[in-house]
Amino acid sequence: MKKIALIMLFCLATVLTKAQNDFDVFLAAGIEDAQRFADDYLAPGTNGLMYSMNAGWFNTADAKPLGGFEITVLVNAATIGSDDKSFLMNTDLYNNVDFVQGGNSQMVANALGENNPDIDVVLTFDDPIFGQQTEQVTLPNGIGNTNISVLPTAFIQGALGLSKGLEVKARFVPKIDTDDVSLNMYGAGLQAEFTKWLPADKLLPVAISGLIAYTHLDGSYDLTDSSGVSGENQRLETSIDTWLFQLIASTKLPVINFYGGLGFISGKSDSDLLGTFRVSNGLITSDNIVDPFSVSSEISSVRGTIGTKLKLGFFRLNAEYHLAEFNAFSVGINFGFR
Repeated sequence: MKKIALIMLFCLATVLTKAQNDFDVFLAAGIEDAQRFADDYLAPGTNGLMYSMNAGWFNTADAKPLGGFEITVLVNAATIGSDDKSFLMNTDLYNNVDFVQGGNSQMVANALGENNPDIDVVLTFDDPIFGQQTEQVTLPNGIGNTNISVLPTAFIQGALGLSKGLEVKARFVPKIDTDDVSLNMYGAGLQAEFTKWLPADKLLPVAISGLIAYTHLDGSYDLTDSSGVSGENQRLETSIDTWLFQLIASTKLPVINFYGGLGFISGKSDSDLLGTFRVSNGLITSDNIVDPFSVSSEISSVRGTIGTKLKLGFFRLNAEYHLAEFNAFSVGINFGFR
């Protein structure tokens, strides 16, 4: 679980752990330029993570009866497409950045991609003694050069049947706290089966229900050892909140069933670069920058789902696929009693 957590947080820390001195220079060229680059660089990673977090919330539209329960171990992943790995960087929007290769716009790697070949930029800053100075740096790569093509999440999830077709759900990741990474994820949902409210629901071959679910992530990455910038208490903290609204339909067969649905996902991610960064401003002088900036991203998308579930007494297996801005899949091992 700790390895999965480290991968989940890659998109929040890659720009700092991979770029190191490059990011140091971005801060020296100006907080506004550093924030703009970080915003475009990080957003695809946090957006993909939000889609991954919302997979696996259901495996049937048939709500459990009063007292029925199910415990599930879930592994989810959002897939990374070629269009998700880069963004258009326009230096006209920056104060002190220019491409070495010329021109003012080109596609560059974000936290999910790779620049091949490398892309160099020139950053300009003012030194109080020597005047205007320039420095050439190479833009950072993301995970495109690490053979990772998915953004994984994993949960332990429980579901409990209430009366009148209602079912409550909860999911969490056991708190993970290592030397560098701290992670806490949890969520809750309510599913209501509409067909349970019909007089002849037991005769219907399918079930139809609706689901509302909320998921939250708090993550922190300690940059003290990996940052190329001197300073104190350097860290990247991220908070993510998502909502899922889903309409679900499924078959009601004894052993193997199929389910699908149409849903809507919305979410917001806030990432804060915190601590003291002692940025070189030339050969002699340096500036202390405290809590440099915050960046955020939002998602809002329709999602389609198709899946299947195999039931063998107390033991069940399910697998599903989601079509959305970031496609995702989920595999679950379930233990339950109806």
